[in-house]
Amino acid sequence: MIDAANHYLIDTNILLRLNRPDDTDFLAIRKAIQILSARGSHFCYTPQNIVEFWNACTRPSRRNGYGLSIVDTQKRTQEIERVFKLLESNERIYPEWRRLVETHAVSGVQVHDAHLVAAMRIHGVSYILTLNTRDFMRYPGITVQHPRDIV
Repeated sequence: MIDAANHYLIDTNILLRLNRPDDTDFLAIRKAIQILSARGSHFCYTPQNIVEFWNACTRPSRRNGYGLSIVDTQKRTQEIERVFKLLESNERIYPEWRRLVETHAVSGVQVHDAHLVAAMRIHGVSYILTLNTRDFMRYPGITVQHPRDIV
């Protein structure tokens, strides 16, 4: 377990927009990360975040992706791995995920968010930085923050 008091899980939507200076949320995200860093916060990601990131980066733009090459995606992924801390998968995450989806009646695409929350709980991370705050509000014990709440 890590020191939860100063660690944030970075949601995939944040990771994707950090790579898009033309995105409308880019400046708020950068500023929020700078502010949190200055306060001594650290940032984490999970293997799932990288799977989702890779999917969106390599998916054609006509299918709501970024249309990047494997080489470009690999470079961007290596930067994430260099800058942020990996919350490794382990055998305790799956049972926690099952408990969350059953307890909170999670269905559809939001089962992925429950998996991130399970990893947060197992690793002792209490904060998530996301653009989709509503998707995480159902989970007690975590603090959900939008970059604009910090800036």
